[in-house]
Amino acid sequence: MIRKLIATGLAVATAGLVASVAGAAGGGPGSQWFFRGACPTIDFVAAHCHAEVVTDAQGVPLASSGPTGYGPAQFHTAYNLPTSSQAATLQTIAIVDAYDAPTIRADLTAYDQAEGIPDLPTCTSPTQQAACFVKVNQGGSTSSLPRSDPGWALEISLDVEVAHAICQNCKIVLVEASNASFGNLGAAENQAAKLGANAISNSYGASESFLVRFYDSYYNHPGVAVVASSGDSGYGVGYPASSQYAVGVGGTSLHTNADGTRASESVWSGAGSGCSAYEPKPSWQNSAATKCSRKAVADVAADADPNTGAAVYDSTPYNGASGWFQVGGTSLASPLIAGTYALAGVYSPYPASLLWASPGSLFDVTTGSNGSCSTAVWCTAGPGWDGPSGLGTPNGTGGF
Repeated sequence: MIRKLIATGLAVATAGLVASVAGAAGGGPGSQWFFRGACPTIDFVAAHCHAEVVTDAQGVPLASSGPTGYGPAQFHTAYNLPTSSQAATLQTIAIVDAYDAPTIRADLTAYDQAEGIPDLPTCTSPTQQAACFVKVNQGGSTSSLPRSDPGWALEISLDVEVAHAICQNCKIVLVEASNASFGNLGAAENQAAKLGANAISNSYGASESFLVRFYDSYYNHPGVAVVASSGDSGYGVGYPASSQYAVGVGGTSLHTNADGTRASESVWSGAGSGCSAYEPKPSWQNSAATKCSRKAVADVAADADPNTGAAVYDSTPYNGASGWFQVGGTSLASPLIAGTYALAGVYSPYPASLLWASPGSLFDVTTGSNGSCSTAVWCTAGPGWDGPSGLGTPNGTGGF
């Protein structure tokens, strides 16, 4: 589905206007764009990725020869984040996605060189204890990788590049599930934990259903920040963001000043949120704040609006295009938050509890909505917790 993206409340009237904006050095964050999901929605027994790529009015992805969108400098400045983890030990961020991104190794190098950040060498083995990059299948092998898929390859480029951009001295482990079934994604999740991940980014999901009880154990890894994006269809609960064991990550529209500092931030209208119908409420969630007797989504948020999306390099052709894309969706928010956990390097048995213990350490997002709901706080921003933005967005690592 192609959707029109409105950043300022003024509709883009014609395809010609969109084309003219796109031609102006890629437009950049703050321009008005059309966008579409990179991965198709299947059903409730399989997930789809939450990457939203900027397109023209006909749904053709806009690719360019140089970065368009926010990069490491903007995210670090806006969210007051260091570039390296301050932990005493190596921090490992695992990315769990479906299918193979055949060019991700070269794409990460191209991204790092263009953005002026240290490139990660290739790990000599999946268990090497160094700041490096490695790609494995759901069984932990660097060979016999899944078949490639262009939509998921774009998702993988977003996840890997943003995670490295946020924590530049972290090890990045990409675990590729054989397909997008929750059974295979769950096997990849377990493999990520087995390989020593401190934080696991999950930029995928499906509408919550009664079947969540069959998959929940995959996301139960005490001491690991299991992070999951809340979805891109507005108000409504998605899984695994609703898992009692996951940090549910909502989405915002982040606008910066000329020097990269945070100018304003509001709820992104596409961010998923709500009160789970199935998942028990974690002990650390505040029932009075969430007005929900079960798990409430989200816990925290970060930039997700494609209009203020990230610059992503992907040389695997997507709809016939390759190069630099501008990509958002709560798929962007998930690696931003996973990277922030790795920067902090402090984990409790269930790291979401750290957020609820120190909400004053986050930027509170108080404006915007993602739809209509019976309980206003589940879909409308305000002071304190709300569904689309959770407790807020990173303001340094203090809340993590």
